[in-house]
Amino acid sequence: MSSRRWIVLGLVCAVTLVLGFGSQNGAAAPSPKIAWSPCFKKAGPFECGTVQVPLDYDSPGGGTISLSVARLPATDPSRRIGSLFINPGGPGGSGVDFLVGAGPFLFSDEVRARFDIVGFDPRGILRSTSFRCFGNQKQWDPYFTPFVFPMTPAEEAIWITADHYLDDACAQRGSKIGSHMSTANVARDLDALRQAVGDEKLTYAGYSYGTMIGQTYANMFPDRFRALIIDGVLDPIAWTTGAPGQQDLPFSTRLRSDQGAMDTLEQFFALCDAGDCAFGPDSEQRYADLVAKVKADPSVIDYSNLIGVTLGALYDSSTWPDFAALLADLESATGSNATLQARVKAFQVRPMYVTKRGFPQYPNFIEGFPAVACEDSVNPDSYSAWSAAGAASDAAFGYFGRIWTWATGICADWPLADPDRYLGPFDKQTTSPVLVVGNLHDPATRYQGALTAHALLPNSRLLTVEGWGHTSLFLSACATAIQSTYLLTGNAPASSTCSQDVTPFQ
Repeated sequence: MSSRRWIVLGLVCAVTLVLGFGSQNGAAAPSPKIAWSPCFKKAGPFECGTVQVPLDYDSPGGGTISLSVARLPATDPSRRIGSLFINPGGPGGSGVDFLVGAGPFLFSDEVRARFDIVGFDPRGILRSTSFRCFGNQKQWDPYFTPFVFPMTPAEEAIWITADHYLDDACAQRGSKIGSHMSTANVARDLDALRQAVGDEKLTYAGYSYGTMIGQTYANMFPDRFRALIIDGVLDPIAWTTGAPGQQDLPFSTRLRSDQGAMDTLEQFFALCDAGDCAFGPDSEQRYADLVAKVKADPSVIDYSNLIGVTLGALYDSSTWPDFAALLADLESATGSNATLQARVKAFQVRPMYVTKRGFPQYPNFIEGFPAVACEDSVNPDSYSAWSAAGAASDAAFGYFGRIWTWATGICADWPLADPDRYLGPFDKQTTSPVLVVGNLHDPATRYQGALTAHALLPNSRLLTVEGWGHTSLFLSACATAIQSTYLLTGNAPASSTCSQDVTPFQ
């Protein structure tokens, strides 16, 4: 497998439609239904089903698509409140796999007792009616490059050629759903799923890109949720249009994840030097020396892969002691080393897929990501903007400017558009409060995204987690308790702060 990876980012007016369906001049679509049946029996008491929704909500009487859903039933159905929908991010992440892999551990026992936890594959993704540009996974190969991001004009040319290979494949073979995959349509689907499970109002928790689903839903349907958590928050303005004067920047640059990643790496250095760490003392200088070494001799790992592996490690601070040991071994390595290279791969950022139930062809994260992200956002139409922004970001924010900028290079010439995307506003007065959760040191969705979302949403509360890594999941018992109380009661606490339970290297 090549080194090119889609990094999870960690990245139109609201419709006033009858029940969220149809155009203002069209008829409403009927409420959907779900027939549940047992599934994933070896993993737990899961149930699966499908829901039919309109392909185009402007024409609800036209064609439909299928959404794949799964639920983990409440352990105390006699006290059941309703359904709690979850999304892991991406774009392109599978909510079904997220549920099966993590659902039993996501929330407190009391939340698990009183809610069915429900995951869904968004439209166009995996088991739902999917957007596919290839006949099989082997046809992907020309898309992948041997580097994680380009550094030279020659590498940029290779990257652009690979992007155009995917562009052409999607323009020629992609199905109609490819032009209906914006987050706004996912939010409309989520409202349909709310109706399908019989809930008067939505309860939702979204992580990373899942926060864009949550923010879009809250602004399109401000009176239709009882509790809504967004954790690892994307700045919605940077994701969509950019602030005035930012339209010449790719949206992944506007998000300034490069700055967040550099801040997290600096935290790694500080904690490493202060604790029991295989790469200390003087870890920052040793890392800079390692960068110089791999640039001069890429036989074990090249520079772009070192940065990619570093970013992957920063997502989860529980892995930092192992990552420090890997850096120490890379520091002393000479020549090719298969064992060391295998350890390197363990830290690479991967799509969040846990299971393989029901894949008709292949997991389509390659085309699923741009079909959402590029259609959601306003971007430059020239690769020169990516080249300039990547170089400038590296100069301004350290090691991660190019990797975060070039992650969305595919948007330069993406051939599809969704006319029903939502570009704001993101400051609606909601009937119920939104709980906004942000880690102080998040390498993908920096803390400032949570601050921006909180400032935009008049009826929101901010939960700050003094922690390290991407989203607050499994980091803080204090944060889990606050979120659990909010989910159970619908009452958000005053803005508050929690600490991570375990400090790295201590």
